[in-house]
Amino acid sequence: MGKGRPLAGDTTTTATSGCGLSVPEAPVFHPTEEEFADPLAYVARIRPLAEPYGICRIVPPPSWSPPHALDFSSLSFPTKRQPIHRLLARPAPADPDTFLLDYRRFLRASSGHGRGRKKGLPKSPAFSDGRPLDLCRLFHAVKRFGGYDGACEGKRWGDVVRLVDDKAPLHISECAKHVLAQLYYEHLYEYEKFINRSVSQDEKKGKHRGVESDDQPSVSGSQYEETSNSDSEEVDREVSGVRSRKRRNGISRKAGGRASHGHHGNGDGTTKNNAVSAGVRKRKRRKSNTAVTAACELSSGARKRKRRKSVVTEALDQVCEQCNSGLHGDVMLLCDRCDKGWHLYCLSPPLERVPPGNWYCSDCMNSDRDCFGFIHRRKTCLLDTFRRFDERVRKRWFGQRKPSRVQVEKQFWEIVEGKAGELEVMYGSDLDTSIYGSGFPRLGDAVPSSVEPVTWQKYCSSPWNLNNFPNLPGSVLRTVRDNIAGVMVPWLYIGMLFSSFCWHVEDHCFYSINYLHWGEPKCWYGVPGAEANAFEQVMRQALPDLFDAQPDLLFHLVTMLNPSILQAKGVPVYSVMQEPGNFVITFPRSFHGGFNLGLNCAEAVNFAPADWLPHGGIGAELYRLYRKAPVLSHEELLYVVAKNGVDTESLPHLKGEIEKLFINERRRRQELWVNGIVKSSPMSPRSNPNFIGSEEDPKCIICRQYLYLSAVSCNCRVSSFVCLEHWKHLCECSPEKHCLLYRHTLAELGDLVCKVSVASIPDDYVKQKPHLLSEICVPSKKVKDRYMSYAQLAEDWVSKSDHILQMPFMYNAYANALEEAEQFLWGDHAMDSVRNITQKLTEAMNWALGVRKCLSRIDDFLLDKGNCSEKVDYVEIEELVAVRCTPCCEPSLTRLQAYAEEGKLLINEINTALSSRIPVDNLEKLHSRVSEFPVKITESSTLSCEISAAKSWLKKASDCLEQNKLETIDIDVLSKLNLEMVQLRVLAPEMDRISELWRDAETWRLRCQSYLQDFPDLKELESFLLAVDGVKFSIPELKLLRQHFSDACSWVNCANSIIGNLYARTDYHNVVEELTGILKGGKSLRVKVDELPIIEEELKRFFCRKQASEAFGTVMSMEAVEDVLKEASILTIEEEQQFVDLSQMLKDATAWEEKARLFLGQSASLSEYEDHMRCAENIRVILPSEPRMKAEIDTAKLWIEKCQAFLRPTSNKLAFGASLKVDDLKDLINQSTSLKVILDTSALNSVLNNAKECERNSLSLLSNSRTLLHLNVIGSEVDPLRRNMEELQDKMNAELESGLALGFEFRALHELKDFLLILKWMLDTLSLCCTIPLLEEVDRLMKEAVHLPASLSDCSLITLLMRGLSWLRKALTSLPDSGISAKPKLKDVEDILAEYKQIDIPYPMMTAKLEDAVNKHNSWTEDCNTFFMLRDRQSWAGLLRLRDNGQSLAFDCSEMDKVVLEVKKVEEWLTQCHCNLLLNGTDTRASLLSVLQKIRGSLDNVCMLYIEDYKKKGSCAICLYDTADSVSSRCVTCQDWYHDSCVVNLLASTQMKGEWICPSCSHLQSENLLENKIQLKMSEGNRPAVTVLIELLSFAKDFYTGIEELDLLEEIVKKARNLNAYLMQVLSDSESSHGEDPSVMCKSLLVALKATLASGVYDHHVSCKIEFMLSRYLWKKQVHKLVCSQKKTSIQEVLRLDKEGSNLEICSEDFFKLEISKIKESSLQWVAKAEKVANDSGELALDLVYGLIVEGENLPVHAEKELKLLRDRSVLYCVCRKPYDNKAMIACDQCDEWYHFDCINLLGPPPETFFCPACHPNNGEDIISLPRSGRDEERSSTESGPHTPATSCDETERVEDNKCDKPEEKSQIRVDLIKLLRVHSEIDSSRREGKRILHRTTRRRSNFIGLI
Repeated sequence: MGKGRPLAGDTTTTATSGCGLSVPEAPVFHPTEEEFADPLAYVARIRPLAEPYGICRIVPPPSWSPPHALDFSSLSFPTKRQPIHRLLARPAPADPDTFLLDYRRFLRASSGHGRGRKKGLPKSPAFSDGRPLDLCRLFHAVKRFGGYDGACEGKRWGDVVRLVDDKAPLHISECAKHVLAQLYYEHLYEYEKFINRSVSQDEKKGKHRGVESDDQPSVSGSQYEETSNSDSEEVDREVSGVRSRKRRNGISRKAGGRASHGHHGNGDGTTKNNAVSAGVRKRKRRKSNTAVTAACELSSGARKRKRRKSVVTEALDQVCEQCNSGLHGDVMLLCDRCDKGWHLYCLSPPLERVPPGNWYCSDCMNSDRDCFGFIHRRKTCLLDTFRRFDERVRKRWFGQRKPSRVQVEKQFWEIVEGKAGELEVMYGSDLDTSIYGSGFPRLGDAVPSSVEPVTWQKYCSSPWNLNNFPNLPGSVLRTVRDNIAGVMVPWLYIGMLFSSFCWHVEDHCFYSINYLHWGEPKCWYGVPGAEANAFEQVMRQALPDLFDAQPDLLFHLVTMLNPSILQAKGVPVYSVMQEPGNFVITFPRSFHGGFNLGLNCAEAVNFAPADWLPHGGIGAELYRLYRKAPVLSHEELLYVVAKNGVDTESLPHLKGEIEKLFINERRRRQELWVNGIVKSSPMSPRSNPNFIGSEEDPKCIICRQYLYLSAVSCNCRVSSFVCLEHWKHLCECSPEKHCLLYRHTLAELGDLVCKVSVASIPDDYVKQKPHLLSEICVPSKKVKDRYMSYAQLAEDWVSKSDHILQMPFMYNAYANALEEAEQFLWGDHAMDSVRNITQKLTEAMNWALGVRKCLSRIDDFLLDKGNCSEKVDYVEIEELVAVRCTPCCEPSLTRLQAYAEEGKLLINEINTALSSRIPVDNLEKLHSRVSEFPVKITESSTLSCEISAAKSWLKKASDCLEQNKLETIDIDVLSKLNLEMVQLRVLAPEMDRISELWRDAETWRLRCQSYLQDFPDLKELESFLLAVDGVKFSIPELKLLRQHFSDACSWVNCANSIIGNLYARTDYHNVVEELTGILKGGKSLRVKVDELPIIEEELKRFFCRKQASEAFGTVMSMEAVEDVLKEASILTIEEEQQFVDLSQMLKDATAWEEKARLFLGQSASLSEYEDHMRCAENIRVILPSEPRMKAEIDTAKLWIEKCQAFLRPTSNKLAFGASLKVDDLKDLINQSTSLKVILDTSALNSVLNNAKECERNSLSLLSNSRTLLHLNVIGSEVDPLRRNMEELQDKMNAELESGLALGFEFRALHELKDFLLILKWMLDTLSLCCTIPLLEEVDRLMKEAVHLPASLSDCSLITLLMRGLSWLRKALTSLPDSGISAKPKLKDVEDILAEYKQIDIPYPMMTAKLEDAVNKHNSWTEDCNTFFMLRDRQSWAGLLRLRDNGQSLAFDCSEMDKVVLEVKKVEEWLTQCHCNLLLNGTDTRASLLSVLQKIRGSLDNVCMLYIEDYKKKGSCAICLYDTADSVSSRCVTCQDWYHDSCVVNLLASTQMKGEWICPSCSHLQSENLLENKIQLKMSEGNRPAVTVLIELLSFAKDFYTGIEELDLLEEIVKKARNLNAYLMQVLSDSESSHGEDPSVMCKSLLVALKATLASGVYDHHVSCKIEFMLSRYLWKKQVHKLVCSQKKTSIQEVLRLDKEGSNLEICSEDFFKLEISKIKESSLQWVAKAEKVANDSGELALDLVYGLIVEGENLPVHAEKELKLLRDRSVLYCVCRKPYDNKAMIACDQCDEWYHFDCINLLGPPPETFFCPACHPNNGEDIISLPRSGRDEERSSTESGPHTPATSCDETERVEDNKCDKPEEKSQIRVDLIKLLRVHSEIDSSRREGKRILHRTTRRRSNFIGLI
């Protein structure tokens, strides 16, 4: 492509980005003028080179310079606010309230199933300064980095702090990171594992079943895993049980029946299967706002399900916000915030199953509270305000310095990643150029004054004008007629520093082109379209929380990601730095983004050549997937483009897409037919089918795509449509009720596809071969118990329809046939026969129905006699009779033919009458006959109009004739009557009289018109007007003549008055105006007057005088003065004084002008020019040569001024700014020869000669330098070459200095600078040959080589030096001590040495260094092999020496790997030891050796104290050191001394009344077993376990000798085993003691406890044994206290002690076990006896009951309950002396004594008032018999008195009730007292007295009614 090819190095150079990696640059293209003429052709030419990069830059030719069309000083535009620091480092939009609800449910569930552990909800965590920590933000922030484990492995806790804490500093401390990680681990780690488990289980279920199911976690794996994970899985089930139910319960009746059957079935497998199927059912979320509801859900563990009762009920329940349908409730998902519903298939993107946890709709997720976006500012912004804001941002981040582009880019990414603080900028983005104006010229815009119209017109029509780009030839968007902003109409972008355009692809995957009008550059990043999927995958992996919240995040253009992350993941990224005047093109599906480096203005638009079409199909599918409304219909675009035709180059792209479109459309239509949708209907045709956007298609309510080709509708939802893919989601009607709407048949689409596929084949062949596509799969379905294909059904229909056409017309048969044909009409050419028959059926049916309709209307008219019915039009009948559809047979046609014949006769009669001019009466008779005819004849209206017109004219004619007798007649009325008369087709006598009057009036009108046309004389007109006074006609022309005569008379009078006063006036201006006005009025007259010429002559004279007076007041041209003098001579007024003076002024001007022309024709000095110009100051005439004289003087002065720049001294030139050019000097010298002023050029010629000499010398040096640069070989010595270069460098510096002193801008000087730069670089490079350089120095030289002048970088010497530098860098990086992390292999070094022989640059020291390194490596490998071969000489120190020597001497080899592996194994073991031994509370800075020595010392002390029974007086019982010189305490129990430091944190807890007790004695004296266990566990936590030490020792059995830590560990393990054996023996001896004294066990336990606390290790078996023995000791201590103490305890306590003793396996022969067993047996026996007696109803004698009470009071346990029952049992009632036995009783209202109903013979309901016989004896009234039993006589006299039952009401209430009773309302019962006393003679008064003492509060009688 000539100059249009990419620049050298464009695709290989890299730009150092702030990302931390080098981002390669995309290619840059420089089109030529010819290539630039056709934009789309040029883009197609560079596409193979540029599309793999996804983006490229185009630099226009130098001639491209469009003018700025916008006035930016007054432009006001809206802006968006962009928080740059939140483009990446922002939290996900999650609702904190919902998160906390779910989190608390999880905590409750986990605490309830923690194997007996119960804990409350933890307190809310907080930052170190007290601010609360948002757990929701913390959880999602950690989720972004892979959860807790991922954040730890990636060391991303600093980023987590920035996301969580808005007030986090720029530099996060390690402490803050650790604290936040610890808080997360404590509060959210278990919740994270639960969430991950739920998601993974949900995904597994979705994969296995393929359907949605309830979120029930499954348990799989081994039995061990099942046991260990039972807690977490139980929590999963419980929390899953309370998760929000999202799915509406829309189970079908059939499914509901199955569920019912399963519920009531037996317990076999059927029930289980039905339960599983019920679990698959859809569920509806129920809100629960209280903890009680949540707890109920947790306890039940069952999901609530609701069965849909009817479709109507479900529709009223919830509707989908997308499709506005309440149907398909089984797939409805409810938002957990707003309760709005969406179908799963309506979501963007659609979901396959219910997501776990809570779900929120996009509206709630994108609310102002949760979402992130660029918010529009309410006020518009001026560019000046925008510029000031940009300057403030620049000063804030960079101060007064001007940063480089690399610094700006680095700062930008630091802000984006949240590492540099907060920043909010403004961006005027997406400005519609149709509203705010375009930066390019447009035809409708005003042309600025600074732009030439030709230039404006040129760029208005330029193809690179973005307003023209979408409509260029070859663009498929030419057919779009909508002004779509951004696609068809460009968008304007006004950016500032750091304003960003985030990662995105264009709408519909279009191409995009961006032009930068002015300002700072734009930095672009692009990813190739082929890597779009990889890019999106990396984005989702890097920002999982943001994509979980917004799956369509990339559609919102609000997220940036560092290109370094993409590169690290293998996604290629390329950069472009767009300069002003450059174009940037992005290719289809290319993700791109970037930012602005400062204030700038750009414009962008989309375009789409034909090669875009496949990408457009992908974009359309993305819109369908994400439920996004498209910009335009891709289907319509393909159809219209194919219909209009494209060029041959575009056909391959169109062919594949149109074939795919056809195949998909055919497949979907066939699927609809197979599924039962047989109704179809064509869509209404387009008014303009060749363009897109003329009419808007309906959209699918599910996927929101335009429905151009086809749609599905249903009568239940008239205004709703769906695409063929989502037809099942339209409604719940059966498929037979759905209707397919299609715009084109498959035959039409197939023809279009064939036309595109075989564009070179003639159209006739295309019609003959309609099926040029692949084989068609013919659909079939079951019809009447057999399968029939689509074609077979069509053939059957055709045969049946042919038969229908042959039969007499039957509407039902025709309608059914046409309805059945709808399923075939949309098909391909195989259905052409169906379409033909359908057309015939339709025509026949319409014809037959038309015949019947006409006859029906005729009959209705005849029946109603024309009152209401409308007639049938004769034309309609005539058409039906004339057409007569041949295939159809209609019997009633003959009647219609008869009416047609009769109507034809009437029409002929009407035409005859109207053509023969008959009287009006005859016409009226004919009209009455036509009105009675039942068919509407068109001529009847003509006849009616003719009659009406005739009658109307006759009336007006009569009125006119009557008026003529009285007054004048208007001639227009007569003309109108005459005209109407001519048009009438009737006869009348008034016609002749009207004609005569009209002729007379017309004669007078013609005479008036002649006068109006001929301009008559005033006197002639006056005589005619006198003659016409007697005429009786009103003629408009006559009125006009009279007005003309009046106007002429008035004008003559006015003119005469002005002429009389004219010669005495000198105000020429006013006189001219008056005469002009009167002359204008005279010329407008329509009559000739004699005064008009006089006025014209005087006007000319006064106008000439006026000009002469003006010549003295203003400056006029010489020609104008001459014209005035000539006009005065003609008018004979030249002798007047003013004209004489004017003539003299003209003579002076002529003389000056002649001399000026002489100067201009010849050369003169500058002084002569200036003197002559001073003479022109007194001449008040415009002199033609004066401007030229001035121009010559100005040009000469300007020339002299320009010369000063070249004639200044050298120092002044440099200070002034040396930018002089030799060509400018030559031009000055040449200009002096063309000037009319004589000038001196000798000094300039001298300067020019010096400059030429300097340039020649420079070119000579450049020639020598080029010869040097083309050297191919350097040789073994570099010193001669270096000396030549240094000598050449000195000469160049001297020549450059002299050239700069001249102050000229030579091209050779610039080349000298470039050569000096290259020479310096080559000298620096050659200096490395004699040394061993640093790697940084080599990298610096290689980086400088990139910036060397491109024109010289291809020279052979530079290429040779670059090869040498490349080899030198390889050699430096291959050295073992190079500092590079990855060491080279020996073979690589040998290859480098071999490569050295191929380069022609000597590096002797470097090669010697490499050879020495190889030798050292070989020596080290020999030592290494020797070490591993001799086992007896292997030691840890030797291995470390090998490792250290190998790191500095060895290359990458297997020996080094083996050494490192062995060292790593030992170091890992030491690290493991360090971690296991440094437990909580241990100083982490302590070394492993010191810790082991400390443990060994502790064991030695314990052995000395307790094994050898050695104690030093005054020594600590733990550490054995003297306590005299340190703070210590003495135990008051065991009298041992302890250092306070040895018992840390135990002094305060064991301080009692000033006396201190050691921890061991405290354990033994405590009675709280749980407390002892906690304290023991605390003591365990700070000591390493013996088992761990043994495991560590076993792991290190094969280690090398000389590891001091390993030797110490062996000694510690040995001593710990000995100590543990001794302690186990002590405890076993203590366990065999069963005596009464527990102190024996106490002594053994004290020894064991002290030894355990003092030792530095922990043994689980010993600790368990001590704990077990301690439990036994405490149990015996409690039993001993119970036995020896006088204080009673409860029976429950005795039972607890007995059970606890059994659990502790206390021997049955143990003293304390025997004692507690005795107490338990005696207590339980007595309790059983007491309960039996209390319920025996008085069977046991009272004295025995008293004895039982005494026995209970003497028991060692409390039995108050049983004693109370026995005491109540001993109280007797009634006269029968029995205890209370639940029988019906009544109390006396006076003495409160209770009596059995049976004992007092009381029957029926009790009375309201009752008095016993003792209180009211019998007074002769009715006697109540009180029977007495034999047992009552045998009762002992020692029985206590009767006792009332327990009362439920207090005494006060009873008394109040008694007070309210009235005596007269009570029915009293009286008892015979004598008989009562006689019957009960055994009862003496003393006993009665005793009875009353034991009375209790009486119970109200009403409470005992129920006992009857």
